[in-house]
Amino acid sequence: MSEVSRYLTEEVVVDYADGLISRREALNRLALLGVAAAAAIPMLAACDAKREQDSPTQSPQSPSPQSPANPAHRPARRRWRPRRSPSPAPKAAPCRARGRKPRAPRVPCSSSTRTRGLTDHIKSVAGRLAASGFNAIAIDLLSAEGGTAKFTDPAQATAALNAVPPARFIADLKAGIDELLRRGVGTKVGVTGFCFGGGQTWTLLNAGDPRINAAIPFYGPAPDNPNFAGSPNAKVLGIYGELDERVNATRERAQAALAAAGLTHEMVTFPGANHAFFNDTGQRYDQKSAVEAYQKVLDWFGRYLT
Repeated sequence: MSEVSRYLTEEVVVDYADGLISRREALNRLALLGVAAAAAIPMLAACDAKREQDSPTQSPQSPSPQSPANPAHRPARRRWRPRRSPSPAPKAAPCRARGRKPRAPRVPCSSSTRTRGLTDHIKSVAGRLAASGFNAIAIDLLSAEGGTAKFTDPAQATAALNAVPPARFIADLKAGIDELLRRGVGTKVGVTGFCFGGGQTWTLLNAGDPRINAAIPFYGPAPDNPNFAGSPNAKVLGIYGELDERVNATRERAQAALAAAGLTHEMVTFPGANHAFFNDTGQRYDQKSAVEAYQKVLDWFGRYLT
């Protein structure tokens, strides 16, 4: 199983364990990812057994209502519009948001909670960055498949991501950097991503790109045996949630690789926050942590991109 397939499979299992999706939905999503029932059923049974052991009298939690968005977390947003990269191959359609007084280009990786592709949440991140004075684009990593909007079922979008050759993700993200630099606004590039996109941010650093001046992966799994020496100019801020055990298990290897490459870095874990705590459209949204994390984003990019 590839790193991408493993991550997507684990994402479904954790969502089921946390009570965010039903058993039927979990089995459906795992089947779409190519996980046979003979393997999927024991995975979910292990979650059930652990739940019973931890709370014998409690039933699985139902999805909690979304927390109200904090105006400080969601400032006025600049408009975005679909654009297609001029790069000959691959062509990844991004959404674009331009700051009124742009300070530097920035590339938010395209992925949101539960790996649904270029969602409204990710578009809003590009808009927030633009409202904060930065040019931004968000790459749709499903452009070659017709775009995320083509998939009415988010699980189908996840399955489509699973079928993409990993090398294409990196090529598309690098094409996004090409596009930002082609526009000639600013000379420094930053990247960020969330969940699957956070993992792609680490993978992009691992693939190597000296044009990256700053990177902020949000609760993304680091690749196996990472080597970030090929991205010597990147200043990296890793953001984690305390309760996100699955992704946090990869934190030490990411930090060790950053240190080995001699990269300026900081790893921040938000107490009491879970995976995807920044997503204000999701069920794990943590308003306080999200507000603090966005300020850290602005501080980090402001320091290393301007």
